[in-house]
Order: sequence, then C-alpha cells, then structure tokens
Amino acid sequence: MTTSPPVRQIRDISGLLDHASHVLATRMSAAFTELGITPRAYCVLFHAMEAERTQIQLAELADLDKTTMVVTVDELEKAGLAERRPSAADRRARIISVTGAGERAVERGTAIADRVHRDVLEALPEDERTAFVAALTRLVGGPLAEPVESERTVRRARRSRG
Repeated sequence: MTTSPPVRQIRDISGLLDHASHVLATRMSAAFTELGITPRAYCVLFHAMEAERTQIQLAELADLDKTTMVVTVDELEKAGLAERRPSAADRRARIISVTGAGERAVERGTAIADRVHRDVLEALPEDERTAFVAALTRLVGGPLAEPVESERTVRRARRSRG
C-alpha cells in the first residue's frame, strides 16, 4: 500500500530562505572576485573601519569562528589591507587596523555589495522591494533575531553580515 505524503499547510520558508541565502552568497562571492578579496574579508574590513575593534569582536560581528578569523586576518595582512596591533586597553588583545589600501577596498567592496543587492531587489516591483526588506528586517529583529538552544547542533553556513 502506498501512502501519500502529508500536504504542507504553510510554505516552507526555511527552504526558501536557505536557497535564497546560498544563491545570494554565490553571487556576492563571484562579484567580489573583481576586487580580489572574499565577501568575508570585506565584512571584516568593513567592521574594522567602523570602530577600533579587537580580533575577537570582529569575529563575532562577522560571524566567524576563531580559526577562520585568524586565517582571514592573515590573508588581509598579506594583501596589505589590514594589520594587527596591540590594544591600548589590553595588551593581550589585538586590534585590526585597516590600511589605506584596505580603506579603498572597503569603498569598492561597498559598491559591489550594493550592486549585487540592488540587482536582486530590482527583480521585484518597487513597492514589493520596500515591503520585502521591511518584513525581513522585522523578522530578523524579532522572532528570528537569535538562535534557540537545541539538543542537536544545527550547522549553518557562515556568511558575512557586512
């Protein structure tokens, strides 16, 4: 006897958001190749320009684990876009300082990120763009602001918030 699967009563927004996030991340990554850095590196530089921040603070803002953050800052230093320096407040902590070349990369990267986002949003009629961004902003600021504890670890792809 063959049984049919249950019919969903509500659209699978998990699947939609996962797919949209993945495709947007691939578009962003492809666009950033023209700058020669990754969206992750851009995100770290962007947040380092906002304020004097430690490597740990930047890792949290960029949603990076400690190892990935170290590798990212190593890449930024090698490219001459950032440098580590001791914190004046805590000599054990390292501040990530953006170089002049890094500042130019952030400026160009911001234009790239804006272009990718604009291209995606322009697929919607103008009134829907505003409603979509407003609704997503409300969800991320409300019920989807923080992960909940779970007995099972939920793996997720790391992505920049910058």
